[in-house]
Amino acid sequence: MKILVTGSAGFIGSALSLKLLERGDEVIGIDCLNDYYDVKLKEARLARTLAYPGYKDLRIFLEDREAIAKAFADHKPDRVVNLAAQAGVRYSIENPAAYIDTNLLGFGNILEGCRHNGVDHLVYASSSSVYGANTDMPFSVHQNVDHPLSLYAASKKANELMAHTYSHLYNLPTTGLRFFTVYGPWGRPDMALFLFTRNILEGKPIDVFNYGNHRRDFTYIDDIVEGVIRTLDRVAKPNPDWSGDTPDSATSLAPYRLYNIGNNNPVELRHYIEVLEGCLGKKAEKNLLPLQPGDVPDTYADVTALVKDTGYKPATSVETGIRNFVDWYRDYYQA
Repeated sequence: MKILVTGSAGFIGSALSLKLLERGDEVIGIDCLNDYYDVKLKEARLARTLAYPGYKDLRIFLEDREAIAKAFADHKPDRVVNLAAQAGVRYSIENPAAYIDTNLLGFGNILEGCRHNGVDHLVYASSSSVYGANTDMPFSVHQNVDHPLSLYAASKKANELMAHTYSHLYNLPTTGLRFFTVYGPWGRPDMALFLFTRNILEGKPIDVFNYGNHRRDFTYIDDIVEGVIRTLDRVAKPNPDWSGDTPDSATSLAPYRLYNIGNNNPVELRHYIEVLEGCLGKKAEKNLLPLQPGDVPDTYADVTALVKDTGYKPATSVETGIRNFVDWYRDYYQA
């Protein structure tokens, strides 16, 4: 197939593009290479996909309506995976406009491109952050998620609502994926594992929020990519049993689906740090701090729907995943 991937120089987008290219798909990659974090890392990720003749590199901002429309018209993708977004819960508190531009206006442009160019399935990244103030664990796609705690979370919830509207009005099959704390080689430098590793190796203290009492459903990058591909290959269909009397938020009478992609095994942050210390052979000096605005204490993914519909369940342990990350980090940074 010809698949358009936005955020193709990003952590997940790059890994996904590689897997699609390896199986023989043609990939049109869209990325603006903004400087939210180290552009050289993005370029290094991109170099891996540029080695494939089936990869087309487009340097476009998602909010550039005319450029996005032209990309769709020129390349006519069969399917689309939208992973481009302004990421980060904490940054959304400082710079909300960036989230409105990319995550709302940009996603609207992607929906329009799909609508007008006969795309037969749109898969897009949502986030576990949409669960916000929910405390009933594990988080299920069938739960109400109307109480986000950050604009980032609100923008992802908005994406789900926008996608449903296009599924309903234009019969566009859409699948939203709520990712749970993705980590692994080639990851984002603004995320905890990257920050912890760098500081521990440099002998600097690490900031441990909520005094280390977080629990996170850490999900390894390869498991995320497999989940994306499984859902991409299974075009969303209407749920004939859906009823407006008892509406299910994860399905619809329209071709619309939502799935969690998480490890289904929450890990205490303290244990996560202990595993990292073991892999590095060095203890961390911890700066214990209170919970940050916008953060939630725990995440825990119910992946029943994903397993039922695709037969896939993420299973990589943090012991394996962190070891793989540390090996990559030492090699990439010669640390």
